[in-house]
Amino acid sequence: MSEELKNSPIEDFDWEAYEKGDTQRGKSFEELEKTYDESLNTIKDKDVTEGTVIALNKREVVVNIGYKSDGIIPFSEFRYNPDLKVGDTVEVFIENQEDKKGQLILSHKKARAAKSWDRVNEALENDEIIKGYIKCRTKGGMIVDVFGIEAFLPGSQIDVKPIRDYDVFVGKTMEFKVVKINQEFKNVVVSHKALIEAELEQQKRDIIAKLEKGQVLEGTVKNITSYGVFIDLGGVDGLIHITDLSWGRVNHPEEVVSLDEKLNVVILDFDDEKKRIALGLKQLQPHPWDALDANLKVGDKVKGKVVVMADYGAFIEIAPGVEGLIHVSEMSWSQHLRSAQDFMKVGDEVEAVILTLDRAERKMSLGIKQLKQDPWENIEEKYAVGSKHTAKVRNFTNFGVFVELEEGVDGLIHISDLSWTKKIKHPSEFTQIGADIDVQVLEIDKDNRRLSLGHKQLEENPWDVFETVFTVGSIHEGTIIEMLDKGAVVALPYGVEGFATPKHLVKEDGTQAKQDEKLNFKVIEFNKDAKRIILSHSRIFEDEAKAEAKKAAKKTAKANNNNDDAPVITNTIEKTTLGDLEELAALKEKLSKK
Repeated sequence: MSEELKNSPIEDFDWEAYEKGDTQRGKSFEELEKTYDESLNTIKDKDVTEGTVIALNKREVVVNIGYKSDGIIPFSEFRYNPDLKVGDTVEVFIENQEDKKGQLILSHKKARAAKSWDRVNEALENDEIIKGYIKCRTKGGMIVDVFGIEAFLPGSQIDVKPIRDYDVFVGKTMEFKVVKINQEFKNVVVSHKALIEAELEQQKRDIIAKLEKGQVLEGTVKNITSYGVFIDLGGVDGLIHITDLSWGRVNHPEEVVSLDEKLNVVILDFDDEKKRIALGLKQLQPHPWDALDANLKVGDKVKGKVVVMADYGAFIEIAPGVEGLIHVSEMSWSQHLRSAQDFMKVGDEVEAVILTLDRAERKMSLGIKQLKQDPWENIEEKYAVGSKHTAKVRNFTNFGVFVELEEGVDGLIHISDLSWTKKIKHPSEFTQIGADIDVQVLEIDKDNRRLSLGHKQLEENPWDVFETVFTVGSIHEGTIIEMLDKGAVVALPYGVEGFATPKHLVKEDGTQAKQDEKLNFKVIEFNKDAKRIILSHSRIFEDEAKAEAKKAAKKTAKANNNNDDAPVITNTIEKTTLGDLEELAALKEKLSKK
């Protein structure tokens, strides 16, 4: 347009109206007000409508809803949508068309809440992907703002891999799927994991289709458990069992690997249907048995660490992955039943001798008692027959006492060799387990590794003396200490015991002697070899009565001898009578024959 046209006057311009302030060329104020009102949206309080973002900053968002004034909404109501920008259309709730300051009051939060329940149900039905703002942590997961509703995001649904730090997600806006709604309690559960699972499933199928046994792949340690390690192979997980981590023993996988560590693994096996992949780490290293010193042989000494203990023995690791068993019987020359824990514990460093070595089967047996000399090799020198020693009581039987002279050298004291004088029914009456006892070697059985021992042999045999004291017919005072069916045990002087049968326990008045009664006893039998003394109380007064009777008979005979005729007559009568009888018998026999 030329300068001339620009400056040319408008022919029909109403200067009079302009001077009066009427620029609408004759239109009435009512008409203008009507036109203005028609240009604005018709709104009501408590309505939900849409508006356009015309400005925003960190604190406020200015929204135009086509009304005579714009509304201002706090930016905090849009935290769930960090991508909000000028020109975006948003839903708003009209709280007040005009407050005291003439300001239009809007709320985005209430607008969302008004339709939130319908929206969230719609999202579940349509399997829709929605956005939500993670507000805070809670027990077992997170609280997410979805359409103004507080939904629950379980910890297991945040990602396909375990989450170690939940706090890093607070304040983030993420995409979710509604997975569950409780209509009664108005509870909503959302998942972020569900969005990526479908994609991962396809990735898994693609990866598994390309897998081969023996294939070596790089992976990242995703999770560590007590039984193994989960490895992320780039969309699909595999498990290294704890036994496949190292050729050596592993108490916990954390000893070998750490989280997020990258490492090479070999595929041992996989299952197309269950999508399980078994991985190995130790298989990438040569077996330690293959690297074992070729010169190692039976009889050599080795050093190692105790890695496992059992009652029957201990496993010793002499090199990573190379172990040998020390059986409990190879820990001591002693034949007593003992537990391996009595000799060593896990972590001990020990030296041992190789007893067997099988490289094909990868087995080795070890011994530690072989580091000491077998005490039975020179048993005749150290424990010669007749030698005296001090032993420790280890065990009892009904027939004797088992003792230990030193580790690996045991002996038996027969019950009859404990005491010369006491009648011992059980060894526990004489000694106790763990006590020391003096012994003398009686006999050596080298083949069975057993000594025959005696205790009483350390003292002189008192029965040599008893033989002169307790002669047959001698009388001694004794106490009945035990009553038995067959008789009574009687304690005599010098600690010796005798025995009396019931008929020999009858007292002079006809009553029976009782236990703890002190009486005089006559020795009626003494057997040195059997160490037996037979006693009688009744014999004392019986023998006295016989002696009295004999004495009386002697007096009568002496008196008769003073009368010379009487004996002759008696003898004659006796002789005649006997002679007659003989003759009569002979005559009777002759008559019978005739």
